[in-house]
Amino acid sequence: MNYFYVYILKCSDGSYYVGHTDNIEKRIAEHKLGVCSDYTSRRRPIEIVFLEKFQTRNEAFVIERKIKGWSRKKKEALIVGDWNKIKKLSNQKNIHPSTGSG
Repeated sequence: MNYFYVYILKCSDGSYYVGHTDNIEKRIAEHKLGVCSDYTSRRRPIEIVFLEKFQTRNEAFVIERKIKGWSRKKKEALIVGDWNKIKKLSNQKNIHPSTGSG
């Protein structure tokens, strides 16, 4: 069975890039070579800091879009697996998405 992945990269400038793919090894290699995304190619080196596997492309796409809309603090809570903080941040008003989400 093929899986689909949502990933978060930390770029050299400290920003985060969120993406999804069906071939994680190939996609990360492309990011590291600077041939996959203009955003990450200008911010190398990159480091993968989050990876989650999904059964369908649609599931991965929906989650990618959701995470892209999250604040930096909420992304960082996801990266460390702090679900209590994610819940707390979700309940706060006027939380703006980070701008470096890819």
